[in-house]
Amino acid sequence: VDDLSLLVDALIQADAGLVEVLSGDGPFTVFAPTNDAFAALLDALGDDYHSLDDFDTHEEKALLAKVLTYHVVAGAAVASGELYNHQELPTVQGESLFAIINHGVDIRDKSGTDANVIGADNVASNGIVHIIDKVLLPQEVIDILNPPSH
Repeated sequence: VDDLSLLVDALIQADAGLVEVLSGDGPFTVFAPTNDAFAALLDALGDDYHSLDDFDTHEEKALLAKVLTYHVVAGAAVASGELYNHQELPTVQGESLFAIINHGVDIRDKSGTDANVIGADNVASNGIVHIIDKVLLPQEVIDILNPPSH
């Protein structure tokens, strides 16, 4: 299993009851970024964020929670074989992800860069986990990280 310890750390750091939510009844579909994916996000965020511990203000924890809830589709445990091209996947965060099926399964977020599903169909007691190679970003978070210039 790819190392997901940073995902667990992020869920704890966001401090929004996400660990409890995800250990609830479900069913859930979770797209779980690897440690390398989180490291790449931290690199992209620049000098203010060297580790998840740098998400330490109320606003930053809220931002992290928005990112994490964007990785969760509630109400369904969707296996990779059940996904179809351009399928809309509404997330707990409120915005949708889109499945892209083309020689494998990708998940498209609002950044325009697809995440590859690199470990599909990990069945949990309350749903299914697909391991992905990128942290997914909703538009709400992209706007906060890169405010539109006026």
